[in-house]
Amino acid sequence: MCGALPEGQVDSLLSIISSQRERFRARNQELEAENRLARHTLQALQSELDSLRADNIKLFEKIKFLQSYPGRGSGSDDTELRYSSQYEERLDPFSSFSKRERQRKYLSLSPWDKATLSMGRLVLSNKMARTIGFFYTLFLHCLVFLVLYKLAWSESMERDCATFCAKKFADHLHKFHENDNGAAAGDLWQ
Repeated sequence: MCGALPEGQVDSLLSIISSQRERFRARNQELEAENRLARHTLQALQSELDSLRADNIKLFEKIKFLQSYPGRGSGSDDTELRYSSQYEERLDPFSSFSKRERQRKYLSLSPWDKATLSMGRLVLSNKMARTIGFFYTLFLHCLVFLVLYKLAWSESMERDCATFCAKKFADHLHKFHENDNGAAAGDLWQ
C-alpha cells in the first residue's frame, strides 16, 4: 500500500501515527501514575482504618473498665455493641488460635478434600439441601433393598422350580419307566 501513495503522504501519515503513539504513551504514563497514587492512597487509608479500629477497641476496653465500678449506669448504644464483639474476640486467645489452625489445616487439604468439605458445609448449612439429601439417600437405600430383594426372590424361585421339575421328572421315571431295565432310562439321557 505504501508503494501506491506518494512520498509526501507517507511521511505525513507516519508523522500523524508517531504523534498519536506519543500521545498514547504519555496518557498511559499519566494513568499508571494515577493508578500508583490511588494504590498508595488506598494502602494509607486501609492502615488508618486498621489503626482506628484498634483505637476503638482500646477505647471500648476502657469503657468496660470504667463501667465495672459501682454506681455507674451501663448504657448500651450502637457504638458499644459494634465493638463489644471485637473486644471479646480479642480477649479470647483460644478462638483466634482455633481459627488460625482451622485455616492452616484447610489450606493443607487437597483440592478434592476441599471440594468435599465445601459440599458438606453447603448441605449442612441449608435446611432445604439437608432435606433433599435425606430423601435422596432414603430413595437410594430403598432402591438397593428392592433390587436385592428381587434378585433373591428370582434366585429362590429358580431354585424351587428346578427342584420341583427334578422331583416331577424322578416321579415320572419311577412311575412309568420303573420296569425298564435301566437301558431305557439311560437312553433318555442320550
